[in-house]
Amino acid sequence: MMNRVVLIGRLTKEPELYYTKQGVAYARICVAVNRGFRNSLGEQQVDFINCVIWRRSAENVTEYCTKGSLVGITGRIHTSNYDDEQGKRVYRTEVLIENITFLERRRESASQ
Repeated sequence: MMNRVVLIGRLTKEPELYYTKQGVAYARICVAVNRGFRNSLGEQQVDFINCVIWRRSAENVTEYCTKGSLVGITGRIHTSNYDDEQGKRVYRTEVLIENITFLERRRESASQ
């Protein structure tokens, strides 16, 4: 069986960096990916894909990527579930990133 995802898109917001209780870094990002066609009104169709990346790669994404950064991702679909604060079961589907490539140079801030 195969579970393989390849995406090229732009971050929809700043990466969110977290650490587990054991001190392992992970980051959550959302990537906007064009579907490659337009709807009947001529509007570009876009999918918003939630992703998670671990360890040093998570810290690198947080350091070098910002909202709008173009990235290439390979990984796999990962599903999980948990009970929220109200005791309701929440299901999550996301891409577990195995490799990420920064596809454009880091943007310089206006103050530099």
